[in-house]
Amino acid sequence: MTHSRAVRWTTTVALAVSILIIVTGGVVRVTGSGLGCPTWPRCTDDSFTSATVDTGIHGAIEFGNRVLTAVIVVAVGAVIIACLLQRPRHRTLLWSGWGQFLGVLLNAVVGGITVLTGLNPYVVAAHFVAAVALLVSATVSFDIAHRSVIPAPAPATRRLARWLVAVTGVVVVVGTVVTGAGPHPGDSAEIHRIPVDWTLVTVVHGAAAVLALALSAVVVVVARRAGDALVARRATILLALFVAQAALGLYQSLDGLPGLAVVLHLGGAALTAAGATRVLLAARSATVDRTRPAALAV
Repeated sequence: MTHSRAVRWTTTVALAVSILIIVTGGVVRVTGSGLGCPTWPRCTDDSFTSATVDTGIHGAIEFGNRVLTAVIVVAVGAVIIACLLQRPRHRTLLWSGWGQFLGVLLNAVVGGITVLTGLNPYVVAAHFVAAVALLVSATVSFDIAHRSVIPAPAPATRRLARWLVAVTGVVVVVGTVVTGAGPHPGDSAEIHRIPVDWTLVTVVHGAAAVLALALSAVVVVVARRAGDALVARRATILLALFVAQAALGLYQSLDGLPGLAVVLHLGGAALTAAGATRVLLAARSATVDRTRPAALAV
């Protein structure tokens, strides 16, 4: 079915804000602003904003990140309303919208626990994973809203796409451990770090990323041979993202983890998570004739 313009626009905005909030979370971390607002849900004990108290630039950065939570609440609410008003309703799309709503609630709660525990690295890692889960849900909504044709993929393509998503998930999770053990605790104060060998876990993270990169290349080749053009296109984009992430990750490791590189790497992590999800969605099983043209697929 063709979805309404309101559904297409709202899902696009929700996806963009889901990526942006991950990037701004990275800015909070590398600038040491994680406790710029030292309590939650208020910024300070007597104010919900940082504007009425002398919290400095760190308070402004942390408060700005919190404001984005309100923005994404509005964006996700708009997605749900647009889905409810559309006729006929698309049940899966509506459920994915509610999934985003639950993701926003989860992020707000875990974010609050992060502040209240003084940036406990395990909670910080959980906060990032929750943000990625929200992003995946937003990606599902965006994909459904913008694609009318569902090409039926070959079995080998489907299997490889599932493995690709699984390995990408491992890359993301191990990446949170790298961050939790690394030199950017999120605040200028002494913050507890995950007690693992940072060099070792970085190597594991890199190895998983190389495996994901290789799997992306394999998916491109297999999908092209099977005639799964949509999967091949999306896997090619994902492969390019993994190559860029690998280059950026190597650079930041050799250059002492400069803040800008870390933020860009987090943004890349968000894009790769969304990209892997899009590959899987393109490779999902369908009953559409494989000979039918997929000109409307994106």
